[in-house]
Amino acid sequence: MTNSAAQPATKVIKTGQRGLSNPVSEFSALLHTIRDAGLLHRKRTFYILTFAVITLLMAASWFGVVMLNGTWYTLIIAGVMGVLFTQYAFLAHEASHRQVFESGRANDLAGRVLADLFVGISYSWWMSKHSRHHANPNTVGKDPDVEKDYIVFLEEDAKGTTGIKRWLLERQGWLFFPILLLEGLNLHIHAFIEVFSKGRTVDKRALEITLLSVRNIGYVAVIFWILPLGMAFAFLGVQLAIFGLYMGSSFAPNHKGMPILPRDAKVDFLRRQVLTSRNIKSGTFMNHFMGGLNYQIEHHLFPNMPRPHLPHAREIVLEYCQKLGIKYTEVGLFTSYGIVIKHLNEVGLAARDPFDCPAAGRFGRA
Repeated sequence: MTNSAAQPATKVIKTGQRGLSNPVSEFSALLHTIRDAGLLHRKRTFYILTFAVITLLMAASWFGVVMLNGTWYTLIIAGVMGVLFTQYAFLAHEASHRQVFESGRANDLAGRVLADLFVGISYSWWMSKHSRHHANPNTVGKDPDVEKDYIVFLEEDAKGTTGIKRWLLERQGWLFFPILLLEGLNLHIHAFIEVFSKGRTVDKRALEITLLSVRNIGYVAVIFWILPLGMAFAFLGVQLAIFGLYMGSSFAPNHKGMPILPRDAKVDFLRRQVLTSRNIKSGTFMNHFMGGLNYQIEHHLFPNMPRPHLPHAREIVLEYCQKLGIKYTEVGLFTSYGIVIKHLNEVGLAARDPFDCPAAGRFGRA
């Protein structure tokens, strides 16, 4: 069944629940159906054409920067570049999941070049963080995407907060999307922290350092060479803001506000992935706009499925979940944003002292 209602802030899935007696066979049957339908076959032509279109638009954007000669219209192109860098990041994400080529080595090479050289973020950092997320989505203590950061995702992490931090937490849902304007800069900083930290294992560290340095230092140098000083700063600010907002707005609707699993949850793979994920109602445009992330349930069940096959897979997975009585959540994009805002605000309210009320103020605490 589909569900458009908002999810409780930190609803915890009860462990031990099963639809049928053999959950392993349940997923195996679904996997066989998907495989027999040819939905795991690679679609290299799609990715080559997508990369070519993005690159052509990026080349046109650079041409526009030069031709506009530092006028304020240049900032429009800065926004366009923020969108295009995010599109490159979607391709890097898909390569990291082995969706593009049959060869794992070819996918890794494509992903690393796209992430480090084109986008300017660390492929190794992304692989480590994102792999842990896929293995245990919305699982306390295992999913890095629900760990405490400048945004708090779990009520227990919000409790006991005081002062200005508490005030901000209570409103973190409303602040979430404005904060994403800084996420682009944050991703670039994380990239350099990752590759230069001696205590971290970084695959092909020297190559990543080289690619990241060429991209980030070279990109900034070219911007300041082409544009006047003030315009160069404005250009970078707009580009990074759009990049961060677009990235965050594409990934945020997928799990935020969905049920949370305790660390020791005994939930089978099929239910773990379906019950903690949310699809976005969509068509062809949204599939390109969100890089396939709009089919989050199917993506989590079959991470190596190419983007063009996801719509067909949705039909199969939805029917299968209805048959097993597994809740399948799918809402509109802006509805999902509303759920995220509400969820984060509710989590932030956990920072309040339970005795903070007029009556408690008059009669004192026990």
